[in-house]
Amino acid sequence: MKAVVLHEYGNPENLRFEDNVVEPQVSGDTVLIAAAAASVNPIDWKLRSGMMRNIFPLSFPAILGRDVSGVVRAVGSNVKHFKPGERVLALSNATYAELVAVDDSDLTHLPDGVDLADAAAIPLIALTGDQLVRHATNVQKGQVVLVTGALGNVGRAAVHTAKKIGARVIAGVRGKELDNTRSLGVAGVLAIDDDEAIEKYRLVDAIADTVGGEAAARLIAKIKPGGSFGYTTGLPENAAAQNPTVKFTRVLAKPDPSKVREFADDLRDGKFVLPIGRRLPLSSAAEAHALGEKGGIGKILLLTSDPQA
Repeated sequence: MKAVVLHEYGNPENLRFEDNVVEPQVSGDTVLIAAAAASVNPIDWKLRSGMMRNIFPLSFPAILGRDVSGVVRAVGSNVKHFKPGERVLALSNATYAELVAVDDSDLTHLPDGVDLADAAAIPLIALTGDQLVRHATNVQKGQVVLVTGALGNVGRAAVHTAKKIGARVIAGVRGKELDNTRSLGVAGVLAIDDDEAIEKYRLVDAIADTVGGEAAARLIAKIKPGGSFGYTTGLPENAAAQNPTVKFTRVLAKPDPSKVREFADDLRDGKFVLPIGRRLPLSSAAEAHALGEKGGIGKILLLTSDPQA
C-alpha cells in the first residue's frame, strides 16, 4: 500500500510518501479501513520533530496520524457491529496510509450527510476538547468557564461541549480576533493578550486552556478559589504557587467512539462548525506539516485517491 513514512526525527521533508509499504493485518477484533482521509494535528509534527521523544518515542520506520475516516474493507472474526462497505470514523494510530487497522471498540459509523473525507477532521480535536471540559475542568451547568484559543480546532470543540453542559462560556482569543467570536454563540469574550482587560475581568470557575505559554500564566489568577485549570499543552511555570487552591489537570485524548459520533451528528446538523483550511493529497504530508506549524489556516486534511477501491 501507499503510506507516508518517517525514518528519523527531523523536518517536514523527512516525511516520505512510499509505495509497497506492508499492509496492516486484520486480527480478531480489528477492522481494516480503506482510508478516505487523515487529518494533521499538532501532536503529529511534535512527534515528527522529536520534541516528544522523551514522552512518546517512535520506533522507526513510523507512520504518523491519529484520525481516520473511510470505508470498511475487511473485519476480524470477532467483529459484530461493522461490515465491509460501511462508512466509519475513528481515533486511531498510523493513519497517514491508504489502509488503517482499527480496534472495533474505537470505531463508530459515520452518519449520512457528513462528507466522508471531511469527517477525518473530527476525532482527535473533538475528544480533546470534550475531555478538556468534562474531565479536566469538570465544569458544571451554570458555571463560568473561559476557553482559551476558542477559535482553534480544539477550542471550538471545548466551547461546543461547555455550551451543551449548560456552562456560561467566555471565549479567550487575541484582541484582533474578538469580532470573529460571534459565530461561537458564547456568553462573553476576553482578549487574552491584553493585560489590562485580564486585570479588570471577573473571576471564573474554570479555565479550559488550549494555548499555554504566557497567556495561560496571566490567566491563572482569574480562577476562583477551589476552581480548576484544564490544559492541553505545558503548564505554566509556578502555576500552583500563583493560585494554590486551583486543581490543575492535563488532558490527553482517549478513544470514545460514542462521543465522536455525537460530534459527527452535530456537524451534520449544523450545531458544530469545524472550518477546513486545506485539503491535500496524502503525498503532500510534508507540505501539510509545514503549513500546520505556521498555524492560522484551520484544519488540514490528507486525502487518499480512491477510498472505495
